[in-house]
Parts: sequence; structure tokens; C-alpha cells
Amino acid sequence: MTRAVEKYLATRHLHPAIRTVEGPSRPDIIEDQDDLMDGDFKETSRDQIIAFEVSKASLTVHVLPDDRQTVIVNTESAITALLKKLTGERSAFVICEASGGYERQLLLCCVALDLPVHRAHGSRTRSFAKYLGLSAKTDAIDARMLALFAQRSDDLRLWEPPSPETLELRALRRRRDDLAQMVRIEKNRIEHAHIEAIILSLNRHVLILSEEIAELDARIAALISATPTFRHKSGLMQSIKGIGAATAAACLAYVPELGSLTKGEAAAIVGLAPHAQDSGKTQGQRRITGGRREVRANLYMAALSALRWDPGMKAFAARLKAAGKPSKVVIAAVMRKLIVILNAVLKTGEPARGARSC
Repeated sequence: MTRAVEKYLATRHLHPAIRTVEGPSRPDIIEDQDDLMDGDFKETSRDQIIAFEVSKASLTVHVLPDDRQTVIVNTESAITALLKKLTGERSAFVICEASGGYERQLLLCCVALDLPVHRAHGSRTRSFAKYLGLSAKTDAIDARMLALFAQRSDDLRLWEPPSPETLELRALRRRRDDLAQMVRIEKNRIEHAHIEAIILSLNRHVLILSEEIAELDARIAALISATPTFRHKSGLMQSIKGIGAATAAACLAYVPELGSLTKGEAAAIVGLAPHAQDSGKTQGQRRITGGRREVRANLYMAALSALRWDPGMKAFAARLKAAGKPSKVVIAAVMRKLIVILNAVLKTGEPARGARSC
């Protein structure tokens, strides 16, 4: 490698041994599906950072402060052996990126070895890479970038394994939501179909999918009923006007953290926190972004119900409309208030009052 290239890599905080390529090898923003939730913020020692760039078959591992790198297969035995070797006499902080579930084995190995581990959100790490000035993207570059991200970031949530009941509920609910989306797609196709055989085929498929959804709804209800924690939380949530069994199940499945968050965290975690777009004298329009869209879809229907049956929510919406807020902004504000109330009800353990003042 030439001295010119080494100098360039040094200015980009890269180890000279890391090869670069032109252009990204995958999309910049990686969707974090949040299959497994993170735990609390905790202060942990970061004397040694072990970063894993995850793929289906292999793991690229970068260690700081040693600034060395290796590649291992993505198997439980290989991960455990490496972690034991690296943490024999030194504490360690482990970090990886959400990779569609391929990181799950690594996370479980860290929990088994009692090692603190953070599962990073893809969009945050991509933004950090841009901050470092990294235009090239390889597994080796990403592994070192993750290590630097862990080294320079405060208040990283430590990953904690969810309960088996939560995993089962989330899987059932996700499958149910997937089938519901298929039903919507097929019904849209019926509207534009003109051949009788195709219409009959689409109707049969909708009927089959609807029966599957009904069966999954029954399984979800049975699981919630058989799990004391779920049953108690579901009852508390449904004490809020507009929140039904479906929305409560979605919250239990996708946002198990509810009840342990602040108001702002509760709104942000489902993507209902308005973000400022101001610069100088210009005050831009606030927008919501990110978050767990599965819950947001359920909260939308819950907001419509709350606006119909909850006098407090009606008054709240009327004040916003009188202030000139568009209808979509009003609905988003009601959704945000609902998730904040849900969080408060679960935090206090007390049912909502008959008519809440907003």
C-alpha cells in the first residue's frame, strides 16, 4: 500500500490494513425491525470494545484499543470461543448492528457470558460513518466504525433478551399483521379486476386469509389471557377510551418497554415525537419520523375511536383545530397523547379514569 493511501486512511480514522472500495455495498440506511428489544441505559466499562459487523455466514470483528481485526464464522461455538479469548483478563463492551436477525446468536452468546452488549440502529451508525467522512463501505470498514461508535457514544442501551412469551406474542402478531396487509392488497386488486375467474380467485384468497387472521387473533387472545403479566397490562390499557384488544396486543408485542419510559421516550419510540426543522429566522414544519410503525398503525385507529368517544380528546382536538392545525397534525397529536397515557397507566398500575382531561 502506498504512503499516499495510508495518509488518506489515517485522515479518515481507518486502519491502513482495511481495504476500501468505491461506493456502498448495500443501502446506507438499515431498517431496524426491533425483533429483540434493548434494555436500560447503563454505565459500563469500555476499556476494551469488541465490534461485530454481522452477515449471515461470517462476522468481521474489530477490537479497540488494540485496533486489530479478524473474521470468524457466524456460529455459537466460534463466537463463544472468541469472546472467551478476548475477555480472559479484561472487561469488554460488545457492539453489533441490527442485521435482520442474523445478530441474534451473537447477542445470546453475550448474555450467556454476562457481557454488556449494545445492538446499534443502522441509521445512527450510518450517520456516524458520514460524520467520520467514510464514503467507502466494506465489512472491515464497518466493523471499525462500529467500534469507534461505541467508544465515542454515551448512554447506549444494553440489550436484554425478551421473555419467551413476548417472543411468541410478537411472532404471532407480526404474522397477523402480514396477513392483514395481504388482504388489503388483494381487495385493492378486486377493485380493478374485470375477469370473473380472477375476481373469484381473489375473493377465495381473501376468505382464506381472513380465516387465518381470525385463528391468529384467537391464539393471541389466548396467550394474553394465559399470561398474568400480559392479562394485567392489557386490562390497564383497555381502560383508556379508544384502546381495544387489538391495540393493546400490538403494544404488548412491539413496545414491551411501555411503563418504564418518560413521556418523550414513549412518543419517540413509536415515531410520534415532532422534530424541529428550524434554521435562523426560518421555522420549518415539525415532522414525525422513524419509530415502530406497526404500533403507529394501531394507534391511528385508536385515535379515531378516542375522538369519537372521549370528551377530553374531543376538546383537545378542537383546541388544535381552532389554532389552525391541519387534520393530520391533529390526529398525530391525539396518537401521541394516547401513547403517553398508555405509558403512564402502565407505570402507575392504575386504570384510566372514565373521562380524561387533556
